[in-house]
Amino acid sequence: MASYVLAEYIWLDAWGRSRSKTKVIPGKASVTLADLGDWNYDGSSTGQAPGSDSEVIVKPRALYRDPFRGGNHVLVLCDTYTPLGAPIPTNTRHIAAQVMAQAAKEEPWFGIEQEYVLFKNGAPLGWPTQAPPNSGLGPLIGPLSTLGYPGPQGPYYCSAGADVAFGREIVEEHLHVCAEAGLKVSGINAEVMPGQWEFQ
Repeated sequence: MASYVLAEYIWLDAWGRSRSKTKVIPGKASVTLADLGDWNYDGSSTGQAPGSDSEVIVKPRALYRDPFRGGNHVLVLCDTYTPLGAPIPTNTRHIAAQVMAQAAKEEPWFGIEQEYVLFKNGAPLGWPTQAPPNSGLGPLIGPLSTLGYPGPQGPYYCSAGADVAFGREIVEEHLHVCAEAGLKVSGINAEVMPGQWEFQ
């Protein structure tokens, strides 16, 4: 059976959303960052190039184990350039690398967190999606609909328990796959709104 590695090249589009494509690396049982070459994609479909000149180059910058495919497959974090080698305007990693190079003798400390809200059926977890039967009310839409809404903030932050911590199973799975990939995630916690979480 032939050896191969699946490398999932991942980058950010013009709106800060993740994009990716899979590259098959044949004849390898494992890869390092040095084994992976630049690749390209159609930037007109990601808001990063005009249709008349749409090629964008992705350059591998960090390599992690792929916790979804398992085995020796990898996730490849990339940044984006024009075919002539100039960073495209949405390539904020390039700017950050320049700043870090200016302070190469310093030891940086970061406290970064990403907050997010989990939704189901158009509403945050723990929030109602419609009024009770026979209430005469339709779907609960907008800030003026209060029937069945959770109470004010207080019991949800860093909470535990099914009545205050909504979506913990998803959050725990996310933490697990980040750790399996080797990403430097230092923790998780529920936030002040039901269905809101963060990871650091």
